Amino acid sequence: MIIRGYAKKDVKTKRLVNRLRQNDIAVISHRDLDEVAALHLTERKVRAVINCAESISGRYPNQGPKILSEAGIPVIDNIGKEVFDKIRENDFIEIIDDSLYLNKEIICKVNILSKEEVARKTELASENLKKILYDFVENTLTYAEKEKQYLLEPVAIPPVNVKIKGKHVLIVVRGKNYKEDLKAIRPYIMDVNPVIIGVDGGADAVLEFGIKPDIIIGDMDSVSDDCLKKCKEIIVHAYPDGTAPGMQRLEALKIDARKFCYPGTSEDIALILAYENKAELIVTVGSHTNMIDFLEKGRKGMASTLLVRMKVGYKVVDAKGVSELYQNRLRPSYILMLMAAAMLPLALVANTSPLIRDLYRLIFLRLRLLFGL
Repeated sequence: MIIRGYAKKDVKTKRLVNRLRQNDIAVISHRDLDEVAALHLTERKVRAVINCAESISGRYPNQGPKILSEAGIPVIDNIGKEVFDKIRENDFIEIIDDSLYLNKEIICKVNILSKEEVARKTELASENLKKILYDFVENTLTYAEKEKQYLLEPVAIPPVNVKIKGKHVLIVVRGKNYKEDLKAIRPYIMDVNPVIIGVDGGADAVLEFGIKPDIIIGDMDSVSDDCLKKCKEIIVHAYPDGTAPGMQRLEALKIDARKFCYPGTSEDIALILAYENKAELIVTVGSHTNMIDFLEKGRKGMASTLLVRMKVGYKVVDAKGVSELYQNRLRPSYILMLMAAAMLPLALVANTSPLIRDLYRLIFLRLRLLFGL
């Protein structure tokens, strides 16, 4: 096997995908490569993926390596931090058989994950689910006890200029099937015109869909500069102590933003923001709701999300539910257009037929007598 291409490198895969072009070689540091990251790498049509960490460690059955393997994208696995540090952006890389060449010089031997190896490791990882679930639940309950005051006490919500009260809010997260879900609820977006909140990279998904998000919320580590410049309302997710690393990026871009101090995920604070501003309904796209989702985000529990969902859950509906409601719905405008189309030939016939004109007059007179007009 011979693979050649130029390196694009980042320790955060979700940040790297914005720079990738077709036939680049993605150089990442991503233990247990997750499904969403793999789908992005596949969409970018990279020539190969070089991972300095284990793409599937066996902790849980992550789907990233399987997705890349099925797409025919080779995964060069677990090359180690030392080799990772040697590779620079736009270096020329060659993989010839089991050797990795950097700018024409061999630097190490490599392991290319085969489909069989991915399947074997995934099966072994599935056997660990019971223990992982136990630990996950324990961790969630422990932190829920510590963080319950954020649910019970008033939250300091940053002010927003967009009117949310009494309106629908659409929260878009870059999670599983988020692009498909956005397409599925297009009629809902066109009809209802909800306030749209993009959570980090989810804001770019909205922009690619042809709609500018009203608010961007997040750590600012995966949303593009272009999207940040086009959106007027930006809220940076800060730690409870007020530290907000994402503010540095916005200051460098000379973009104004507000901070929202809260534990948990940026998705959680998007839900809280919509709820506390009295949104009528909150629709989520790409939401993280199960154990695998959180493990793929590197979280060992979901305490904050559990508490937030307990508070706002009665107002929240998943995009899939909305798409089912709108799938077979006829808009009033469609019905009026159909009626107009049906009346047009009748009007033309009436114009040319004295008999039909007389019949219309007779019907009109009877209606006047009936209603006393």
